[in-house]
Amino acid sequence: MNTLRKITSYDAVAFYWCHGFTQLPRLATISRLISRLGDGGLYLALGLSLALLEVQDGETFLMAGLLAFAIELPLYLILKNTIKRDRPCHRFDNFDAFIVPSDKFSFPSGHAAAAFVFATVFSHFYPSMLELSYSIAVLIGLSRVMLGVHYPTDIAAGAVLGVSSAVVALSLYGI
Repeated sequence: MNTLRKITSYDAVAFYWCHGFTQLPRLATISRLISRLGDGGLYLALGLSLALLEVQDGETFLMAGLLAFAIELPLYLILKNTIKRDRPCHRFDNFDAFIVPSDKFSFPSGHAAAAFVFATVFSHFYPSMLELSYSIAVLIGLSRVMLGVHYPTDIAAGAVLGVSSAVVALSLYGI
């Protein structure tokens, strides 16, 4: 069995294991709410607010964050449209997602990538928020699996993409 098949097999088992928890009351609703945190508007609102209100690092945080997202987004689109991995809700006949995905393909997770870009840049400027920001990023990623639109490795790949993009941006920005 080649490596890709092993990963796909693991992903299917892990995906269905996660979905055993969706039988818990309100978990799908909670997952939807958490997933919405990663839609992007909150990142921009926080960045603009900090740029306006936080004199010491707010503006630099916003600019470094924008650069990180400018690196992450094209890479995400290239990967997603090159790999073209079907979403679990499209692949499994006996499964319906709890939300309608925004596009056809699942790898990597854009929500996870963006959440980890934000967590990495935010925790760089505000180290006391490291645990909270990464915890929220992990929850956003998990919510996408729980909603049925991503496999666990989609989330892991999104996390790697997000952290890497943020580290490159912080380096390019000279921070």
